[in-house]
Amino acid sequence: MEQPNLSYIESMSGGNEAFEKKIIGIIKVEFPEEKHVYFENIGANNFKAAAENVHKLKHKISILGLERSYALADDFETNLKNESTTGKDEFDAILHLMTDFLETI
Repeated sequence: MEQPNLSYIESMSGGNEAFEKKIIGIIKVEFPEEKHVYFENIGANNFKAAAENVHKLKHKISILGLERSYALADDFETNLKNESTTGKDEFDAILHLMTDFLETI
């Protein structure tokens, strides 16, 4: 599985470390709450809301350089809109990977 990285954030910042820290800080604050709400909605079989949660989380997946994971999340979002949980295990693994990464930076 691919690994999260800061390449995209670093390319956006142009070397501005304060900007990088600010973006990382925002992700560290928003990601746990968005993940929590996703798990609540998926646990309640609220597929429409879970699809919206996945859509929001896709942005953070992209920012952390997870290109293949973004594609998996996109497919999972579509599946949720069709009331299918196909792709859930892979998506949940992506969230776990991101959680671990964010705890180390």
